[in-house]
Amino acid sequence: MSVGLLFDTTRCIGCGACSAACKEQNRLPLPIEPTLTASTWTVVRERQGVNVRSLCMHCLEPTCVSVCPVGALIKTAGGPVTYDAAKCIGCRYCIMACPFGVPKYQWDRAIPIVGKCILCCERVDAGMPTACASACPTGATLFGERDALVREARSRIQSGPALYVNHLFGLEEVGGTSVLMLSSVPFEGLGFKNPLPKHPLPMLTWQVLSKIPDLVLMAGVLLYGIHWITARREYVRAVAVRGDSRGPAAAFAGWLRSLWCRLYRRVVRP
Repeated sequence: MSVGLLFDTTRCIGCGACSAACKEQNRLPLPIEPTLTASTWTVVRERQGVNVRSLCMHCLEPTCVSVCPVGALIKTAGGPVTYDAAKCIGCRYCIMACPFGVPKYQWDRAIPIVGKCILCCERVDAGMPTACASACPTGATLFGERDALVREARSRIQSGPALYVNHLFGLEEVGGTSVLMLSSVPFEGLGFKNPLPKHPLPMLTWQVLSKIPDLVLMAGVLLYGIHWITARREYVRAVAVRGDSRGPAAAFAGWLRSLWCRLYRRVVRP
């Protein structure tokens, strides 16, 4: 059974109860920021006179999971895309890959991690609705099985064609999402990238990971260059202090040869 959320903008009054419940459930620090951050996982924004939630869409085939090199992000069978901070190495590939721009980084921390909605996975595993759905006073956020939510959304569109745009966002976008949305205005006006491709985005995995060898090589060359320049300056300074008739360049070359000999004796011929 795959669960999810159905958010209906026509029923949202912008009270922010969902954001407050999310903070309490996940023990996230206050305040509630106006946009998504590593410690604010859902917010309500006003766009074109419509209140709309921002949160992780929990893709059925999430690109963030496929690009994570250490398995810190996992798509569960029940629907939530969960996150294990203990595994995270802070590479931020998930941030680059997400088509909705959801994962956020703790830029202000010495040992930063990523923060995003995990669809109250512990509550879901216990058979309970998400905290945001339980707290919503108008039923704008509805929790349930995804298939049932799709049927409910289609029923609302059919019974109120003047109230909704004829589009269930998340039904097909990027292969489908566990969070579905209904709106009275086009989704482009609510800040969503629309249209998005209907197929999953596995190609982003390779677009991101293909950069790794180049980045590693560039970092290695840069670090070696810094080390070489620093070592040469220190040696030239030492030569200037004690004097050397060969000159700095020849003296440095001799120092490199002696360093290589020491490394050879220590590593190759211990």
